[in-house]
Amino acid sequence: MPEETIFATESVESRESIAASLRAVADKLEAGEPVTLAAGEESVSLTVPPRATFEVQVERETGSGSEEQSVEFEIEWDVGADGDGTEPSLSIE
Repeated sequence: MPEETIFATESVESRESIAASLRAVADKLEAGEPVTLAAGEESVSLTVPPRATFEVQVERETGSGSEEQSVEFEIEWDVGADGDGTEPSLSIE
C-alpha cells in the first residue's frame, strides 16, 4: 500500500521545547482526546484509538560528515481498529 505524507515539519528546538511538545501529545493521548498538529497554515487532527502499535527506533548515521544520531517515536493503527496489543511493552528509564 503506498504511503502519503499528510503533514510534516522539522525545526531546531531546545530540549525543553521538545519535551513540552512530547508532553502535550502524551497528555492528549492519556486523556483520549484528539491530537492536533499545526505548523504555519497546515494542520492535522488525529484520534488515536485505545490500542495502537508504538514503535521506537534509534539510528546512527555515519559517513562523510559528523556522526548523527536520532530517535523516532511512531504510533501506528489501522483506521477503524483498536489494535491487538500482542507485542511486549516498552520500558523507558
